[in-house]
Formats: sequence, structure tokens, C-alpha cells
Amino acid sequence: MSEIASPIKPDLAAGPRSQTEPAQAIRDIPSAAPNAARCGNCAEPLLGPHCYACGQPEKSLVRQFPELLGDFFGTVFGLDSRIARTFGPLLLNPGFLTNEYFAGRRVRYVSPVRLFVFLCLTAFFAAKLSSDWKTTFNFNDSTTSQAMAESNLDQMEHSIATATSVEEVLRQRDLALAEIAEVARESSDVPGISGLMNGVEQIVRKHANQRIAQLDPTALQHLAEEGQVEIQPLQIDGAPSAVNAWFVRQSARLTLNISRIEKDPNLLKDALFGAIPSALFVMLPFFALSLGVLYVFKRRLYMEHLIVALHSHAFLSLSLLLAVLLFDLRAWLSEPHTLPHALFNLALLALALWVPVYLLLMQKRVYRQGWPMTAMKFFVLGVVYIALLSSAAAIAGLASVASF
Repeated sequence: MSEIASPIKPDLAAGPRSQTEPAQAIRDIPSAAPNAARCGNCAEPLLGPHCYACGQPEKSLVRQFPELLGDFFGTVFGLDSRIARTFGPLLLNPGFLTNEYFAGRRVRYVSPVRLFVFLCLTAFFAAKLSSDWKTTFNFNDSTTSQAMAESNLDQMEHSIATATSVEEVLRQRDLALAEIAEVARESSDVPGISGLMNGVEQIVRKHANQRIAQLDPTALQHLAEEGQVEIQPLQIDGAPSAVNAWFVRQSARLTLNISRIEKDPNLLKDALFGAIPSALFVMLPFFALSLGVLYVFKRRLYMEHLIVALHSHAFLSLSLLLAVLLFDLRAWLSEPHTLPHALFNLALLALALWVPVYLLLMQKRVYRQGWPMTAMKFFVLGVVYIALLSSAAAIAGLASVASF
């Protein structure tokens, strides 16, 4: 018995193995394969796609372009079999993906960040391609248009529009303003003529500024600084002169771009659809913060509220993408006043009604409060978020219009 037990005693007496033994065991495994691939950085044998010693990946960027493209979409968007298991619950089962993520079942679904980025960019790209704004915008109201007709402003505007130099634009503008002032003096007894003439004067100045911006965008800024033109830029009282000068430059560019939008409204469409995704990205942290304030007694982490925000925005992006597809299919496959056209309208109506119901159910299932409290918080969150998102989209849209 002692002979049988003796080999065991040294093992028991040896105690736990040192932490270096597993690493040494792994290091010894590839030693039996002398032809095994080795890491290009530290020359250790490769046991997988990454070196266990220094962490360098086996693959580099020096590969075929299609393979790199596949890795990019796989890494950024996670376009694999998980997408089929994600889209269904995202569209039809409010709160399911969020609760699954909180429960630790994450690997079977597309991650919230990838899901939102992919759907947001895809939805607004599809909306930009599928819509066409052919209507010609007119930034002048009807009252001033009548005054233009009465004062023969068509000819004045034509003279300004055909001017070939900044000096000629200023001369034609001054002649038009003098004629407007003369008409105002001769018709001073006509009720409302003063307001009409002021409106006409603003239109003349606007067209003159637009023509100057077309001829020389930098000249408009210099003339504004010298007081020869009025472009009414946004200015901040007490701000440094460099900041207000930047506003002057942006106002000049905006004046030029408004003239371009009047001729091609699709420029405004492209600017808006390009700005809204940026506004959504900016609003995500504020939406999560709003959830944290409303559910402060739930003692959830901020990142949990951010996961809720990502899934809800991903659903909104998916709904927009479906709406764009339904609009396009209705235009391609049906005629007005037919049964298929009515069915497409019914599907669009059902989708529009499902969006607020989905978001309410999601909020109820994730935070698990009673219906009265959930409905009240849903209403408050919706009002605050719509106001913030509208402001962010308007600012981003103006910035885009001024920059293109």
C-alpha cells in the first residue's frame, strides 16, 4: 500500500500549481510542430488569430480589398446571422432586446451601437435617394410680391441680377432704393403703403446681397463691416470681434445658398437629411439623461438608460426605413384610387400608429412601473425630447445650408 500511495503524496504536498505553469504548458504545445506559423512581431508560435504573447493579430491590412471590405462591414455593422434574430424583436417585440441585453444574453443579437448606426445611416440614406423636392421655394410673402408688381421691381431685380461687378450691383441697388423712396413719398397718403415699401426695400437689399455673394462672397463681409450693406447676421453681445465676424461670414454664405435653394430645393433636402442623423447622435446622451432623471429612484446605471436610448432610436430608424420603402412601392406598384394604393396607405397608417405604442410598451416593460406613472413619464419625455430634437435638427440644418 505504501508503494501505491507514495507517488500521490508528493503531488498533495506540492500544493497548488504556480501561475506560470499554464503559460509554460501553452508555450510547450507548439514546440512539437517546428513548421508552425510564428508571430511577425515577437516570433512566438501562433496558436490562433492573435499572438498569445504580444497580442498582435495574425492578419494585417496587406490583403485583398474584398476581404478587407468584408471585415469592415462585419466589424462595424455586425452583418451576420445575428441580424435576422435582431430585426424581428426590434420591430415587433417592444423592450425584448433591451431586457435580453440586461439579462446577459448579448452575443446572439447585434450590439445596440452597431444596430443604431447601421439603421440610422441606412434609413436616412434611403430617404435622401427616394425623395425629390421639385417645388420651387419662394422666400417672399404675398404682400411684398404685390408691392413688387406695383413698383415695377421685376425690372429692378433684373438689373441687379445681371450686374457683372460688385460696384454695379451697389449702383443698381441705390437706384432701386431711391425709386422706392420716391414712390413712398408720392403715395404717403395711401393706407399701409409705408409697410409695403419697407418690405420691397428689404427684398431689393436681399437680392443685391445675393448677387454680391455670387460675384465675390468675401466682398459681402467687407461691405458689411464698412456699413455699405446690411445682412443682419446673428451676433452675440459682448462676444469677441472674431466670433461676430464668423457670424457675418456664415450669414453671407447663407444668403448665397438661399438663392441656390430657390433654384434647386433638393439642396435643402440633402442638407436636412444629412443633418438629422448628426442631431440624433448628439441627442442620444440627452435622451438617456432624461430617462435617468425620470427613473432616478430605479437606481439604474446611466449606461442602462443609454442602451434603452440606442434600441429605441434603432427602432425609429427601422420604422423610417420601412416607411420609405412603402412610399416607393406605392409609387411603383399602384395607382391612386385603387385597392393596392389603399392597402399601402393602410400599412403606412398602421406603422405610424405603431411607433408611439411601441415606445410606450418598451418603456413599460423595461422599467416595470404602473401604467399611470409610465404614461405620465412617457408624455413628459416625448414633449421634452421633441423640443430638443427639433432645436438640434434646426441648428444642424442651418449649419449644413450655410456650408454647402
